[in-house]
Amino acid sequence: MQAWTATYNVVGNAIGHSTPFTVWDVGSALYILVLTVCGPYGRRYFDFQEEMRMKIFKTIIAVVALVLMSGAVATRVSADTHNKKTVMTFNQPIEIPGQVLPAGTYTFKLASSLSNRHIVQVWNADGTKIIATVLAINDYRLRPTGHTVVKFSETAGDAPEALKAWFFPGDNFGQEFVYPKTRAVELAIAEKAPVPSGDSTAADIDNTPIVAETPAREEVPVATVIETEPPVAQEEAPAPTEAPAPAKELPHTASSLPLIGLLGLLSLGVAISLKRFAGSKA
Repeated sequence: MQAWTATYNVVGNAIGHSTPFTVWDVGSALYILVLTVCGPYGRRYFDFQEEMRMKIFKTIIAVVALVLMSGAVATRVSADTHNKKTVMTFNQPIEIPGQVLPAGTYTFKLASSLSNRHIVQVWNADGTKIIATVLAINDYRLRPTGHTVVKFSETAGDAPEALKAWFFPGDNFGQEFVYPKTRAVELAIAEKAPVPSGDSTAADIDNTPIVAETPAREEVPVATVIETEPPVAQEEAPAPTEAPAPAKELPHTASSLPLIGLLGLLSLGVAISLKRFAGSKA
């Protein structure tokens, strides 16, 4: 009787106020009914339902947070792969086009350029201050490696080593740095190899012409002395196939006349035998 009375009171309140029943009213009535009839068991049921809802809610929040974090990490990795961002530490001064960098840590990355993917920016260690913007050209290698590789050019005397090329992990091509004309000639003579040259300080750096300086102090097109395109794999020519040797014939050691004569004698013998056999029958 108590359960029905409590339920009636909840429903009656709604009727008394001349308002339509709502889901909340019905739910409240059912809640009071279950608690009254089932006692502590009913309360445990509702507590269990509430606990399950909270667990589901926390699980959904955790999954959403994990997805958001994964997206942020993926975006960061993609960005580093696109601009080839690399942090390098040098234990002695090095030369880059236009200046000498003291020993320390620097960040190298490609500038965002739709027309030229070979503009390299050099930043300080934490990437908050740009130090230099230089030109580069393709430098291909046959076998990529899983780590950063830098190459240096030979220099005369005690001058700092000049940075020649930088390869990002996993790439079969790198960035070969373009030096000012006068310095490119000096490096070409010391290196005994062509060095690309151009004006990295030009206002329109995207369209700056690039040539190559040779050890003979000649200025030639880059493509004629430096491999700026991916090497084409040489197809091996198929091994020549030897023609089959002609079948060997046994040498003729004697004439065929004796064989013919032997066959004639055998035929004659057979004929005589048949004649005698026919006579005996007669």
